[in-house]
Amino acid sequence: MATRPTNLYRTLFNLYPCVFHSSLIHSISSLHSVEETIKAAVEAKSYKQLPDILIAVKKAALIPNPFSFLSTFPLKLRTQIIDEILQSFKSIRPRFRLRIAYDLLLSDTLQSPHPIPLSLAILQCTLRSGCLPAPQIKLLLSSAWLNCQGQSQSVSDSLMEMQDIGYCPDSLMCNYLISSLCAVDRLEEAVKVLKGMSGAGSLPDLESYAGLIAAMCTFRKTVDAVELMKQMVQKARLTPRQGTVVKVLATLRANREIWKAIEMIEFLEREGNPVGFESYELVVEGCLECCEYILAGKVVIAMTERGFIPYIKVRQKVVEGLYNADELKLAFSVRERFAELGS
Repeated sequence: MATRPTNLYRTLFNLYPCVFHSSLIHSISSLHSVEETIKAAVEAKSYKQLPDILIAVKKAALIPNPFSFLSTFPLKLRTQIIDEILQSFKSIRPRFRLRIAYDLLLSDTLQSPHPIPLSLAILQCTLRSGCLPAPQIKLLLSSAWLNCQGQSQSVSDSLMEMQDIGYCPDSLMCNYLISSLCAVDRLEEAVKVLKGMSGAGSLPDLESYAGLIAAMCTFRKTVDAVELMKQMVQKARLTPRQGTVVKVLATLRANREIWKAIEMIEFLEREGNPVGFESYELVVEGCLECCEYILAGKVVIAMTERGFIPYIKVRQKVVEGLYNADELKLAFSVRERFAELGS
């Protein structure tokens, strides 16, 4: 039967942390002893022992959360303790040993009455260590964030609260928050985070835009995706990844908005951003699907001017479509371009 840790437990933690830690891990046999062991380590400030204690026990023994006792402490004291834990974790190697401890701390904090900004600090440390939070963290984080924003607080102010406890928001943490909101279909809130990052001293990066644009494409919100792509290029002065460009063009093609797809290519090239073969190929195929053979021919001409040659079946369909549309001159020009490129 598990017993509650006494002052002797905490004294042993301080005097003989390694010996006590080793023997105690092998003696853990119940949830009660796991919780009390963690509590004893925290009270003794033996924070570096926490990851190994948690790794040593079975996963089932970690339910409910062994850090739940922290919620009984005043907010200021709880914040101080967790900050001390996070600082002590920075020197632990290999860092993957920290994953379970980070997940449990993050899960418990996100479900506490005042999850922001402390949970954001834990999340930041988790991501900087190279650990990826457990899947359920996104749901907890999005819920905690939405509750916080429901109090009519601006995104920038919410993020800046991290400074009150000694941390500063960064793009890594903000991008995970954006991803969490996208995962629960709260794209409008995710856009607010992206727009509020700059005001909190963290400029959006490629990942900030790419993740949100990808989510918009998933829900075929092409108007929003195109607008965000333009903001990314013109205001943020970022060059979109080819994968992001392809996602947007593929979604426009799926929606049969082929003219908008062509406008997107023209916009990107006008702004000095390269457009790859796959993007052009998608647009040409989209033109064929919409029976826009003249448009397909013109796109192919532009494509060949950049050294790209469509796949053979696409080439055949474009030429046949132009002949059937009685656009002989354009068909000849297209075939001539293919010949010049040796196709």
